[in-house]
Amino acid sequence: MHGMGFAWIRRLGAWAITGSVVLCGVGFARADDAAVASFYKGKTITILVGSSAGGGYDTYARLIARHMTKHMPGNPAVIVSNMPGAGSNVAANYIYNAAAKDGTMIGALYGGSPLEPLIGTTPVQHDPSKSPFLGSANNDVYICVARKDAPQQTIEDVFKTELLAGASNASSTADFPSILNAVIGTKFKLVLGYPGSREIGLAIDKGEVLSACGLAWPSASVTNPGWFGEKGTMRVLLQAHPKGHAELNAMGVPNAMSFAKTDEQRAMLELFFAQEVFGRPYVVAPQVPKDRVEALRKAFWDTLKDPELLADAKRANLEVDPVSADEVQALIAKIYAAPREITEKIKKAIQLN
Repeated sequence: MHGMGFAWIRRLGAWAITGSVVLCGVGFARADDAAVASFYKGKTITILVGSSAGGGYDTYARLIARHMTKHMPGNPAVIVSNMPGAGSNVAANYIYNAAAKDGTMIGALYGGSPLEPLIGTTPVQHDPSKSPFLGSANNDVYICVARKDAPQQTIEDVFKTELLAGASNASSTADFPSILNAVIGTKFKLVLGYPGSREIGLAIDKGEVLSACGLAWPSASVTNPGWFGEKGTMRVLLQAHPKGHAELNAMGVPNAMSFAKTDEQRAMLELFFAQEVFGRPYVVAPQVPKDRVEALRKAFWDTLKDPELLADAKRANLEVDPVSADEVQALIAKIYAAPREITEKIKKAIQLN
């Protein structure tokens, strides 16, 4: 492992740890409220979710849509539409190339979508390094789960025998188990082709597959009632995150980082897991006028801090931990400046499945 690569990822880790400082000091340039309000009055903003209806990304988008109108100049209506496919890259391509460039179309993408042009295997027609992000609805912790009646009872068992895992093509549910297989030696056997997390959950419930990896812990228990708890049908095998979630850490759920044996393995996992900081990113086309981008960013942030939204989220058991536009853009810039040796190793690992 070249020393420069590992040093870079350590700097990234240090930056991520201090992300809360960025959030505390976030500021938004004041948009021309009158012009922006005049444009948006009577219009409709569409949040285009890159996955099917009913999954975690869709659930968060609909929560945001219910509260965003009052925070936007001109109070436009905000609706949700779905465009699943290719790990939300179909929606990302549409936002970047074909959607309206006037600030009335927002993409709600998978956390892995901004990394796809850099380390992915799916040909895409969008450039996250040039796209204005509004921020992220959550700093996610991704997990691997399995049915309690599966032969594999612990993650150590998955190092020994294959475990069937449902997955969507070019999504976290495909990429995370692929990275774990290649880097630390797990044996998740992917069954690809499910449109989104909702369909994967149904497949697990029906016994078509026995597990999934790359699901977001904050939403998995909400969108799949009955999975967890003493009487639940599922167990959490592993956390795939730089630090893990406090609740899961307290439960003793192991972290993938603890199975990395070399500096190279740790560097690859840390870079790949960095995408979880912007777990649910929202983006607009590069051509959207700057004053409208500023208004959308402010409205997005204010919406996710809205007491009424937070009350709704609490009632629905949804975790809201927003990441600012500034933080998302800074992290994307750092990821796209990563040494090629690191990104090529990650890309090769993903291609193994």
